[in-house]
Amino acid sequence: MEIKKDILWRVYLCFLGIIVLAAIILGRAIYIQRVQGTYWKQMSNTEHLKYIDINAERGTIYSEDGNMLSTSIPVFDIYVDFGADGLREKNGKRFHDNLDSLSICLSKLFKDASPSSYKKILRAAYKKQDRYYLLKRKISFEEYTALRNFPLIRQGRNKSGFIIDVRDNRVNPYVLLANRTIGLSRGDTSRNVGLERSYDSVLKGQTGSRLMRYIAGAYIPVDGAVIEPENGKDITTTIDTYMQDVSENALMKMMVENNSLHGTCIVMETKTGKIKAIANLGRRPDGEYIEDYNYGLGRRTEPGSVFKIATLISLLEDKYVDTNSIVDCEGGQKLFYGLRVTDSHLGIHDITVKEAFARSSNVAFAKLADEYYHNQPRKFYNHLHQLRLDTATGIDIVGAAFPYIKKPYSKYWTKTTLPFMAHGYEELVTPLQLLMVYNAVANDGKMMQPYLVNSINNLGIEIKSFKPKVLVDKICSDETLGKLKACLLSVVQNEHGTAHALETNVYSFAGKTGTAVSAMDNRGYNKANKIYQSAFMGYFPADDPEYTIGVVIQNGNDSKLAYGASVAGPVFREVADRIYAERIGNEPINQLQNGVDSNALKLYGLKTDLNKILNTFGYAENASSTSSWQSAFMHNGYAYTKALYDSSIAQNKVPDVTGLGLKDAVYMLENMGLKVEAKGAGKVIYQSLTQNTIFHKGQSINLQLN
Repeated sequence: MEIKKDILWRVYLCFLGIIVLAAIILGRAIYIQRVQGTYWKQMSNTEHLKYIDINAERGTIYSEDGNMLSTSIPVFDIYVDFGADGLREKNGKRFHDNLDSLSICLSKLFKDASPSSYKKILRAAYKKQDRYYLLKRKISFEEYTALRNFPLIRQGRNKSGFIIDVRDNRVNPYVLLANRTIGLSRGDTSRNVGLERSYDSVLKGQTGSRLMRYIAGAYIPVDGAVIEPENGKDITTTIDTYMQDVSENALMKMMVENNSLHGTCIVMETKTGKIKAIANLGRRPDGEYIEDYNYGLGRRTEPGSVFKIATLISLLEDKYVDTNSIVDCEGGQKLFYGLRVTDSHLGIHDITVKEAFARSSNVAFAKLADEYYHNQPRKFYNHLHQLRLDTATGIDIVGAAFPYIKKPYSKYWTKTTLPFMAHGYEELVTPLQLLMVYNAVANDGKMMQPYLVNSINNLGIEIKSFKPKVLVDKICSDETLGKLKACLLSVVQNEHGTAHALETNVYSFAGKTGTAVSAMDNRGYNKANKIYQSAFMGYFPADDPEYTIGVVIQNGNDSKLAYGASVAGPVFREVADRIYAERIGNEPINQLQNGVDSNALKLYGLKTDLNKILNTFGYAENASSTSSWQSAFMHNGYAYTKALYDSSIAQNKVPDVTGLGLKDAVYMLENMGLKVEAKGAGKVIYQSLTQNTIFHKGQSINLQLN
């Protein structure tokens, strides 16, 4: 009896426990359904429905003369929903009836697979009922237009299952032209550069959104659930495509011929401060030159003698000297507190300040600055501040570098600072920074803020414009200004002027050459094997300036030429010639006048032909080679020859054909077994296969002509 009671007690206890557990489960179910039901329904929808961003069509960047510099073109991704009701009704009759003709059309359009392959691909995807099958990515607008009229697809999305996803692809139609200034537009806008970054908020527009449903492992758009994006605004720049093209070609030609490292050429409209052209080229390891960095705005360097204009302004404004004052250059060498300053031409003693400027005497300007400002350095610094050489340019682009000018009584100021600053060392400025000073002299003392954008437009209607802005009404007195202009003119017109060889009798221009020994990264100045930066800054026509041009080129160890007058000067002259002929003057200009065109001093061809020319004009050959193809560079009565290609030695190595005409280059390269592809006209300035690299028969080589 006791055992029976014990068993019943346990059964009742278990039964009670089951009832309690059932009550808890039931209560929890009611709570989830009634109290938390809305929350879980929303979570379910969130898991299966979500909004994705639709990027707006990015605005276009135009040149001042109406050409597209950067624009967006639509590209289309093609998906297929093989689970679409219209495609599968009546056991897929619509799909099977159109499969053959659709496969043939797709094969003809894309030319990447046979009709039978397309048929097999489509049938397999249909069998798997893929809901968001990627058929093609990034097809063009022309391909998309043709695709819409294909069998099955033309019946519409609900019946065909075809889904078109439109995206924008950013392109620069002119490719190299002002590429670094116009900039790059990437998916991550923080990595954009140039105007694409500076005006990103204007160009990108307002992002839209599209509701997507998650079905069978993929998100499919929900019909009618789209918030359309608002397209971006367009901007019109100050860039002139003709001047930009001229600047880049002239810079490219000189840098290729001189094997320079990097360089910039900036053209500024004198009276407004508009940047009409800005070319930036850097040499890659393979020898190709590209717009890899904005050297004109973002790279600070010690400027060299082009900085002497700031020293001259200070001396004239304080009336310590006049342009007719005599200064002793001490033979072209002088020690300043243990450090030697040297002129490029030795043996010069008593000359006027004006002639010292024309000859670019480092000793003269170092002496004058040290003599008059040694005990009052702040007075010299104040002049540099007045010229805004210690202030940002204010140009409307992200990435412009800030200048570095030493301040008196700082821990970096030493006894040698003044004499070295006076002729362009111990300060760091960008080419644009100094160009603003030269432009102010050309503009009767009025310093303009440089800018790159004229207006912001929406659907062709201007909604905001940018006007010229004066930064300094007068950088110096009219008396000083007149003397400055005379000194800048003497650099070109004086027979001893450093840029006298560049003079032309068609129009007048004024400017200043500059050559600086460059510091090599963190290794200091390379005294054993000097690396030079060449510069020329000036304006034209001198009597009524319209454009100011700055050219700065960094040379390398193997560059043949170094001085500003022979590297940067010819670039200035070529750009000025072409702008004058196209936009200012009415008479043609002889590009070979006065022998300033570098091609007049360098010849390429067969050795026998070159020897005849050299002997005829009395050039002594400085070096010789057994090569049948040679280049000859003439300088100071000597001809420096260099082997281009010797078939007996380098049968499987690429020759250097830069400088050759297309006929000679094709003859040489195709006889070696290379396949030549050429662009442009004139002489070769770039080859895709670098000299002395191993090639194989039938390999292609691309040539760029100037």
